[in-house]
Amino acid sequence: MKIAFQMDPIGAVDINADSSFRLAEEAQARGHQLFFYGPDQLAYQEGRVTARGHDMTVQRVAGDPAVLAPERDVDLADFDVIWLRQDPPFDMHYITSTHLLDRLKGQALVVNDPFWVRNYPEKLLVLDFPELTPPTTIARDLQTIKAFKEKHGDIILKPLYGNGGAGVFRLDANDRNLTSLHELFTGFSREPLIAQKFLPDVRNGDKRVILVDGQPLGAINRVPAEGETRSNMHVGGRPEKIGLTARDLEICAAIGPLLKERGQVFVGIDVIGDYLTEINVTSPTGIQELERFNGENIAEKIWLAIEAKL
Repeated sequence: MKIAFQMDPIGAVDINADSSFRLAEEAQARGHQLFFYGPDQLAYQEGRVTARGHDMTVQRVAGDPAVLAPERDVDLADFDVIWLRQDPPFDMHYITSTHLLDRLKGQALVVNDPFWVRNYPEKLLVLDFPELTPPTTIARDLQTIKAFKEKHGDIILKPLYGNGGAGVFRLDANDRNLTSLHELFTGFSREPLIAQKFLPDVRNGDKRVILVDGQPLGAINRVPAEGETRSNMHVGGRPEKIGLTARDLEICAAIGPLLKERGQVFVGIDVIGDYLTEINVTSPTGIQELERFNGENIAEKIWLAIEAKL
């Protein structure tokens, strides 16, 4: 098959951690042809959705993860599979990418389905499952957020469309910085903020569960660094081996059918204690860590699910 990856610069990836690299590596091992382009090189040209990029051969060499052929223009309708894998922020640039890729429906399989990626941002899709999530409010209005904090005392405040732990703050009952943080956020962005009741169980880790076609394949636990609230691996969270609990399976059973129905092939959900906090559909991570801990070829299972759709 001909596979295109729309992603951030391939030369900067960590070959031992990056999930996009691992997906490309497995596709190559299965005999598929790879093409790489950045989201800035995606275009609509007189009825065609095109990209300017490079035929690619990946290699597990630190600092040199891919050999790129000379740049060329392609018609994305000529590909079998296109991976939407650039990292958020989920801004208008990202949203425009989903609109363009959505025009390939019936011509190429875009993973994850861009229509539902656009309509299911990770911090909003969880609102469909209030029985699974901690108390949550989404607002730009300071008084609404203040009322939420007064009710729950200890909260997490973060940008609605951020990623990787950037801009995440814990405000405990004694904190006096809410107004200042609100001024800071609203001074450079028109986006709302999301606040959730702080979950003390985060000290034991923030579990990333990987689902393929709505079915859980396993989990890794991300433990915050000393003195940190955030457990994201981007900011020093330590991955640990962990199994799936009965509550994890209950959460997956509740959300899995919807994810499969909406074409969300590769999804990573975040679970703290007994609560679902995010459903990551844009560019989930964790494949390589799960493979090392469980000794399974998770990338192969993802490709088997994709190949079965073609």
